[in-house]
Amino acid sequence: MEARFNLFDNEISAKFGKRFAGASLVIDQSELPKATRELVSLRASQINGCGFCVDMHTKEAAAAGETPVRLNLVAAWREATVFTDAERAALAFAEEGTRLADTHHGVSDETWAHVRKHYDDNQLAALISLVALINAANRFNVIVRNPAGSYTAGLAASLKS
Repeated sequence: MEARFNLFDNEISAKFGKRFAGASLVIDQSELPKATRELVSLRASQINGCGFCVDMHTKEAAAAGETPVRLNLVAAWREATVFTDAERAALAFAEEGTRLADTHHGVSDETWAHVRKHYDDNQLAALISLVALINAANRFNVIVRNPAGSYTAGLAASLKS
């Protein structure tokens, strides 16, 4: 399988991609836990059917020490006992923030209250930014049909410098 379009070989998309990757540095430097960032990115990518991003965030999370059990249960997080209450709040937020078309209210008041209980203003700002950023990344990769499987952990970090 080959991508329809190589985003890195085009001058416009390569410039945009560099700035897009740079925007994630703000989230990376926030106090939102790395595990939460990867779990949220993985869940949104699963919902959006972005194989490339599922591959990337699974491998990045594993490289950061995430367990196979937790990674395998992200899609079924509601029925799993391996996530903290804070992570469960972030996963619910990621799902509702990703599935905006499913309800005209977006993120529910209940989910918002649950997230506010576990995250301070800076962490919440990072979480909001992360959900927006991963959904945009999913769209890039799904549109051009970037294939999954060849991502190497650490590659995304090299694009941010």
